[in-house]
Amino acid sequence: MEQYIPLIPLLPLIGFVVLGLAGNSISKTLAAIIGCASIGISFVLSLLVFNAQLHTEDAVTISLFNWIEAGSFKVELAFLVDHLTSAFLLVITGVGFLIHLYSVGYMHADEAHNRFFTYLNLFIFFMLLLVMGNNYLVMFIGWEGVGLCSYLLIGFWHKVNEYNKAANKAFIMNRIGDLGLLLGILMLFSQFGTLNFVEIKANLTGIETNNYTIVVATLLLFVGAMGKSAQIPLHTWLPDAMAGPTPVSALIHAATMVTAGIYMVVRSNFLYSLAPITLEFIAVVGLVTALVAATIAMFQNDIKKVLAYSTLSQLGYMFLAIGVGAYSTGVFHVITHAFFKALLFLCAGSVIHAMSGEQNLLKMGGLRKKIPLTFITFLIGVLAISGFPFTSGFFSKDEILVNVYAHNKLYFYLASAGAVITAFYMLRLLMLTFFGTFRGTKEQEHHLHESPSSMTIPLVILAVLSVAGGLIQVPHIYGGKPYFAEFLNSVAPAVESAEFSLATLEWILLGATSVILFAVYFLTKKFYAENKFEGIYTGIKNILAHNYYFDEIYNTLITKPLNAISTIFYKVFDKMLLDGTVNGVGKVVNWSGGKLRYLQTGYTGFYMFAMVLSLVVFLIIGLYNLI
Repeated sequence: MEQYIPLIPLLPLIGFVVLGLAGNSISKTLAAIIGCASIGISFVLSLLVFNAQLHTEDAVTISLFNWIEAGSFKVELAFLVDHLTSAFLLVITGVGFLIHLYSVGYMHADEAHNRFFTYLNLFIFFMLLLVMGNNYLVMFIGWEGVGLCSYLLIGFWHKVNEYNKAANKAFIMNRIGDLGLLLGILMLFSQFGTLNFVEIKANLTGIETNNYTIVVATLLLFVGAMGKSAQIPLHTWLPDAMAGPTPVSALIHAATMVTAGIYMVVRSNFLYSLAPITLEFIAVVGLVTALVAATIAMFQNDIKKVLAYSTLSQLGYMFLAIGVGAYSTGVFHVITHAFFKALLFLCAGSVIHAMSGEQNLLKMGGLRKKIPLTFITFLIGVLAISGFPFTSGFFSKDEILVNVYAHNKLYFYLASAGAVITAFYMLRLLMLTFFGTFRGTKEQEHHLHESPSSMTIPLVILAVLSVAGGLIQVPHIYGGKPYFAEFLNSVAPAVESAEFSLATLEWILLGATSVILFAVYFLTKKFYAENKFEGIYTGIKNILAHNYYFDEIYNTLITKPLNAISTIFYKVFDKMLLDGTVNGVGKVVNWSGGKLRYLQTGYTGFYMFAMVLSLVVFLIIGLYNLI
């Protein structure tokens, strides 16, 4: 197994280098083959590594070389592969491969097709580096790398200025979070003298709960997670990231970049378990994010914006689970979310492809007969994210709610309300897209067609995973076994299982979920499939449709004051003081030179007079000791 581990990130890197150097000199077909094959082989190797990890509790460390060595500071470029790593490797390479395959059809007509696959391969490489590094510095390099690639992919169609602004916004807001992450890493190094995960964990013996250094360090690390995983208040970049091509949205929002924060916190669980204050803060932030994003999603008219806010909400649930100490449950939801959210985004791409680039829900409707395969797979994704009984989303979300109930009843009721809202906005999206009458133009209706097989095959595979993916963690009351929690137990110990003492709650959740979903189905069908949809909002609906005006508030409280301060500094300090001083020196030299040049008259008599005068002056100074 060990010989395969370095190849997993190396193959996407080789794909990036080959595609980057070849550019448009190779055909689109060859570029797609190289891009897909590099990720596909990595997935096969990840399967082998995962299979090996199933039969051992021991982690494998692969040291490649000494990266940095300065005095006592030493960092290796090394990989740590344990149960947590192997699970993320499967998700990243598996879902990543399906997105690559989907992109073959979706991006075929794009003139920058080869560049797109180049960026995708680089993105996967950095994400793999992030989850495989055996220390915080290697993880940080991968962390920054996916940030760079997200900037390149969000602004992929860079000829549109709005897309460039969205890419800048994502990059800058992530840097805010990354500063917190970097400070947290530096704090850990100052405390423990190492950045290695295993060594830091070994040095925690004797440190009391809620130790000041540990609390501050974990809070700083979580600030990085807030930026990367788009938690309030660092969340506004994610909806704007929809500017990128739809496969990018699926890659960023499903299995890779936005889950990096989840991975980092779970990887650092040995620190967070010593900081209950930080965990409580994480739970509150996650819960607020889940509720706020869900309410915003209810009144979005862009098919991808609905899914973007849905991602924000689901990420909130993941952090809520982690905040109550259910680390394996949070990762479990990461996996199920990767399946159904990638499916939903790729289905949305299929709809947009059929609609000739249209994303506005006002111009859709009645598409289920025109693109039936997309409709069926989209329906499965909607049911999974809504928690329909015995889909993957049902098992992971049900487990989150059970653990939250055991921790805090108020959190449970609020999280349950968020789950109901999730069902509402997702079924609303389903109705507006596929039911009712077509609201687009005759030209759009004439060109409606199902996507090619390169796009639909990944949809079918993801649909199957969205249904069956939850079987890795089925509660005992349904005759299952928590295989995944047991698998992760060596890395992230499970919390005291609440499912035996709260078996009644499990059955209540099953019944309540079924009743609520059917009620929401008929409600959304009435309002969004049978009635005319105009998409005009007033009052509180308008506030929700505009993201609670977060962007406008940030613009007023942060952007405008900073612009005003920078203008003052530019006009007063830069132009008047700095430029004034530099230009003033030049002007003085120029003026004095202009005056002194008159002393050079060219007359010998004047020069002799000046010499005699100078001697007289020096004699007077010498006689009277003036100096």
